Amino acid sequence: MSVLVRIPTPLRRMTNGLDKVEMESSNLSELVEKLDTEYPGFKERLVDENGELRYFVNVYVNGEDVRFLKGLETSTDSGDEVSIVPAVAGG
Repeated sequence: MSVLVRIPTPLRRMTNGLDKVEMESSNLSELVEKLDTEYPGFKERLVDENGELRYFVNVYVNGEDVRFLKGLETSTDSGDEVSIVPAVAGG
């Protein structure tokens, strides 16, 4: 079994319209690398030039914000669900 990744609408054009994909990974960083291999350009949408999550992207593993866990080093296990949620701003 693998990790289920929920793809937000703005990034679905990179996954050929898929709203979720499944991948094997042991942590979030590895997952991002595999997503980028399968869907080139994906990493640059999530990670900045310093290797940190972009401030306008929220990532959750099983409903927990990874910024309050170990960031990109947050462990992922088979059966986990990763949600990528772009920040929404407006007024």
